[in-house]
Amino acid sequence: MASVKDMRTRIGSVKSTQKITKAMQMVAAAKLRRAQAAAEAARPYAARMGSVIASLAAGVSGPSAPLLLAGNGKDQRHLLIVATADRGLAGGFNSGIVRAAREKITELLAGGKDVRIITIGRKGRDQLRRTHSSRFVENFESGVKTATVALVRPIAEKIIEMYMNDEVDVVSLISSRFKSVVTQTPTVRQLIPAVVEQTSTDSKGAFYEYEPDEATILEALLPKNITTQLLAAMLDNQAGFFASQMTAMDNATRNAGDLIKALTIQMNRTRQAQITKELIEIISGASAL
Repeated sequence: MASVKDMRTRIGSVKSTQKITKAMQMVAAAKLRRAQAAAEAARPYAARMGSVIASLAAGVSGPSAPLLLAGNGKDQRHLLIVATADRGLAGGFNSGIVRAAREKITELLAGGKDVRIITIGRKGRDQLRRTHSSRFVENFESGVKTATVALVRPIAEKIIEMYMNDEVDVVSLISSRFKSVVTQTPTVRQLIPAVVEQTSTDSKGAFYEYEPDEATILEALLPKNITTQLLAAMLDNQAGFFASQMTAMDNATRNAGDLIKALTIQMNRTRQAQITKELIEIISGASAL
C-alpha cells in the first residue's frame, strides 16, 4: 500500500495536470470563437461559387467542357487529400478523419484502384504512414494560425499539376465538417472532376449571355474553386479541432478532479489507519507495564 507521503505527491501531480488542462480548455474556447466565425464566414462564398459553376456548367458540354469539370474519362488512379491537424490532445478529432480515410482507401483498393495520398497536417501523416507509406506523395503542415489563401494555394497548385500531367484521374478531399461544438463529422468530397450540384435559383428563369463564353470562364474559375474548397475545409477543420480540444480538456479537468477526490479519501483512510495502529501500540505497551 502506498504511504501517505506518496499519495500526497501523487495528488500534487494530478493538481498540476488539472491546472494545465483547465488552461488549455480556456485557450481552446477563446480560439474556437474566432475559428467558428471564420468557418461560417467562408461557407457562403464557397456555396455561391458552387452555384455559379453549376450555372455555367449547364451551358457547357462535350469537347468544349474544361478538363477539371468533365474529367479525363478514367477512374483508375485516385488521389486522396487527407486534412487533419498538426497537434493532438483533441479527443477523437484526428483519428475520426484518419478512420474515414482508411475506409475510403480500403474501398478503393478492394475495387482494384490505384491510390495516392497527400496529407495536410502532421497527425494524418503520422497515422497513415504506418500502413500506407508507399502511397504517399507529399505532406503539407497546416500550422496553428488561421488558414489563408496563401497557405492553401500551393496545395491546390500541386493537385492541379498532378491532374494536368495525367498522374491521377480522380481527386477527393477528406476532412471534418464542423456542425457544432459537440458534432464534427468526417466527410469525403470529390474535387476533380468537379461535382456540379443542382441548386435552386432566384433568377426566375432569366437567361444570361456570358462574355467570354462559359467554357473560358470555367477554365479560370475551376482552379480557384479548388482553392476555395480547400480553404473552407481547413477553416472547418480548425473550428472542429478547437471544439474537440475544448471538450477533451474539459473532460480531462473533470476526471482529474474526481481522481483528486478519490486519492484524498484514500490518503485520509491510510493516515487514519496509521494513527489507529500507533494508538493501539501505545495502549498495548502501557497495558503491559
